[in-house]
Amino acid sequence: MSPAQSSVGVPPTSVDSTRYTVETLGQLEPGLSREWLLTNGAGAFSSGTAVGCNTRRYHGLLCAVTLPPVGRFMTLSRVGEIVTLDDKPERNHELSVNQFGSNFHPRGERYLRSFELTHTARWTYVVEGATVVKELKLMRGRNVVAIRYTITAPPGRRATLRLLPFLAARDFHSLRRGSGPCFNVAQTARQQINVRDGHTAIYLRGDGSGVAFQSHGDWWFGHTYAAETERGQDDSEDLFTPGVFTVDTGPSGSATVTLWASMEPLESPTWNDEPTDTRTAWLERSAEKFAPPGEAPSHAVLRLIKSADDFLVRRRTPDGTWGWTILAGYPWFADWGRDTMISLPGLLLVPGRFDEARSVLKVFAAYVSEGMIPNRFDDYSNEPHYNTVDASLWFIHACFEYLGASGDKTFFDSVLLGACKSIVKGYKQGTRFGIKMDERDGLITQGDSHTQLTWMDAKCGETAFTPRQGKAAEINALWYHVLRLLKEDALADQVEKSFRAAFWISPFRGLADVVSMDGTKEQAIRPNQIFAVSLPNSPLTKEQRYAVVEVVRRELLTPVGLRTLAVSDPGYRAKYTGPQWLRDQAYHNGTIWPWLIGGFLEAYVSVHDHSHESVEQARRWLAPLVDQLEEACVGSINEIFEADASHRAVGAYAQAWSVAEVLRLVVLLKM
Repeated sequence: MSPAQSSVGVPPTSVDSTRYTVETLGQLEPGLSREWLLTNGAGAFSSGTAVGCNTRRYHGLLCAVTLPPVGRFMTLSRVGEIVTLDDKPERNHELSVNQFGSNFHPRGERYLRSFELTHTARWTYVVEGATVVKELKLMRGRNVVAIRYTITAPPGRRATLRLLPFLAARDFHSLRRGSGPCFNVAQTARQQINVRDGHTAIYLRGDGSGVAFQSHGDWWFGHTYAAETERGQDDSEDLFTPGVFTVDTGPSGSATVTLWASMEPLESPTWNDEPTDTRTAWLERSAEKFAPPGEAPSHAVLRLIKSADDFLVRRRTPDGTWGWTILAGYPWFADWGRDTMISLPGLLLVPGRFDEARSVLKVFAAYVSEGMIPNRFDDYSNEPHYNTVDASLWFIHACFEYLGASGDKTFFDSVLLGACKSIVKGYKQGTRFGIKMDERDGLITQGDSHTQLTWMDAKCGETAFTPRQGKAAEINALWYHVLRLLKEDALADQVEKSFRAAFWISPFRGLADVVSMDGTKEQAIRPNQIFAVSLPNSPLTKEQRYAVVEVVRRELLTPVGLRTLAVSDPGYRAKYTGPQWLRDQAYHNGTIWPWLIGGFLEAYVSVHDHSHESVEQARRWLAPLVDQLEEACVGSINEIFEADASHRAVGAYAQAWSVAEVLRLVVLLKM
C-alpha cells in the first residue's frame, strides 16, 4: 500500500497527501487486514476493511449515535452488490466479501482493483470490462451515510447493478439474531423505504435515473467476524435485507445510483450537501504553519492533523448547550477524561484549534466534582463516572498548555483557574476512592487492591490486574508539576524532597513504580517513571533524569512505543489475544502503548540538551509510528501493539492519544 503520488516536480495537494491506496490486485490480502474509518463529528462512524469484509461486530457502513456522542447504534451493516452483464444471469458477479465460518462468500475481491481513503472511501472494481466505482461518505453532524455507485459498461454491452442493503439495527456492542422480532418494511416511494424494529426506524433511499426498489425481505445467517473469534467473543450474526435497488446502464453505457441510509427522514438529499473541499481547505490552513517558507507541509503533519479531526465530537454541557469533547478511540471508546486531557495538546493545540480546545476544557471544568473531573461518560446515559486519580491532574496540565499556546488569559482566569484550584484542594483534603495527600510527606496516595484508578486500569470481574494502590510514580510526578504551575511552591518543595526519597532506587533501576504507605518500593520496571522527566517541572536531579531515560530506553523501548513492563519481569505477557481475562491480564503487563512515545522522546531530547544528535535519534525512533498510518487502520494509529517481536497492532484500531502524541512529536521534532 502506498499513498497516491503527485506528478514529478509538482507539489502534492493536501488531498494527495492524505490519500491512502490499497492495491488489492484481486487478492484478499492485504485488504482484509487493512481497516478504514470515517467519522461525522458527532460520534457516528463508518468502518470496515479495504476489501469490504466485516471482521468485527463494530464494522458497518453507518454506526449512528442516538445520544451524541454515545448511544451508538449499528444500522446498515453492509451492501450486497451484484453486476449482471447483457441480462444474462450466468454473468452475475458479486462484488462483496463475507465470511461464513471458515469460508468466504462471495469473493468480490477478484474484481476489486483498488481502495482509496481520503475524506471519503472509494473502491474500484472491474468486471469483464465493466467498471464500478463505489464511493462512501458520512454527512457531518448527521446520522446519514451516502454510498454512490457509478457503473460503466464496455462498448456495445449493457450492465445492471443490484444493491441489497443488509441491516443489523442493534446496539453496536450486541449482535443481531434472525430468530428475534421481525422487521416492518414500508415502501413510501418508488425509491424509498422505511424499516422499523420496534421504535427504531432506518430510512433507505436510492437516488438516480431509472433506479427502482423491489421488496423482498430475506435473512442471511451466520456472518462470522474473525476479530471477535480471536477476542473470545460471540462472533456470528444474522443480517436482514428488505429488498433490492436496481439500476442499469441502458443505451448510454453508464449509470449512477446513490444509496442513502439514515436514522432520520431523507428529503431530496444530494451528494454535495457537504462538499469535501471545505474540510480540505481547513486541513491546509491548519498544516501550513508547520511548513518551511515556500514549501508544502509534510505528509506526516497533513495526515496526522486529518486523523486528529476524527476524535473531536460534540457533547452537551450541564447547562444544556453544545460543546466539544474528544472520543478516546474507535470503535468502542467514548470520551474519557484522562485520554481527553493527554490528547488535547496534540489534537487541538498543535493545529491551533483554540476555540475547540477552549470548549473541551470548559465542558470538563463544568463537571468538576469533589476535586475530580470525570473518568468517563456512560455509553447510554451520558452520566459522568468519577473513578480516576490522574485525569484531574492531566486536566490542570492541559489548562496550562492551553494558556501557553493560546495566550488566552481571560478565559483561563475566569473559567479554568478556579477548577484547577478546586482539584488541588480536593486532593489535599481527600476525595473519592481514598485519593488524598499524605500529610507526612505531601505525596498523593490512592486506591486499594480492588480499584484501578491510574491509567493502568484493566479489571475483569473483581480482579484488578494493576491496582497500583498507594503512591504511584506518575501521579506524584504530575502532583509536583501542577503544584509548581499553581505557585504552591512551599508544598512543591516538600514534595520534591519526598519524591526523591520515596521513589528513587538506583541508576540501574530508576524509580519505583509504586510506593506503599509503609514505604515499600515496587521494583517492577514500568514506563510510568518517564513522566517524572518529561513533564515541564521535574522533581528529579539531572543525573536521576538521565538514568530514568536510560532505564526506559534499555528495558521498554520498541519501534511502536513503550512496553508496559520489562521483559524480564515474571508478570510479563507477550501476547494480547484470547478471552477478556487473558487480554486484560496482558493489557498493562507488557503490551505496547504508542502514546507513551511522546513522553519518552521529549524526555530523551531534554536530558541530551536538545542536541542535533538526540533530535535525529528521536526522529528515527518516531518514524515507525508515523509509518503505522499506512498499516492496520489506514490513516490512524492503533491503541496498542503486542509486546513480542511481531508488534501486531491490536485493541481499538484508532486511538486519540496515539495520534495526538505522534502528531505533537512530529511537529516538535520538525519531521
